[in-house]
Formats: sequence, C-alpha cells, structure tokens
Amino acid sequence: MPDSPCAHRPTCPTADSPDREAARVMVAHPEQGWSLLCNAVLVFEDTGELLPDGRVVEPHRPVAALA
Repeated sequence: MPDSPCAHRPTCPTADSPDREAARVMVAHPEQGWSLLCNAVLVFEDTGELLPDGRVVEPHRPVAALA
C-alpha cells in the first residue's frame, strides 16, 4: 500500500508524517469509533491510531482534564 493514496491537491500528509491526523477522512464509522484517513491511517475516537504498516500509536488525549 502506498504511503498516501491521496488523489486531491494539496496532498495529505503521509502515514509517517507527524501531522498524519490532518489527512482527509475517507470512511467514517462514528458508531464504531473509528475513521479511515486517505493516508491509510485508522484513527480511533480515543485518539489511538493504527498505521498502515501495523504499528500502533497509543491514545494521546490531553491529561489536563484529569487535574
């Protein structure tokens, strides 16, 4: 799978980019808690991510609300 199957301009960030979450949503399933971005990253409502190569990005919600 290519880093970014993005066909629009400007192209979205690749799955390896720090700003990968800025890619456009291609498929959304809010009832299931996930969306597929055009760079093939799965993002979850808890802010976790599954990258196209199988790597997992742990949820990264701000902790300020816990204080």
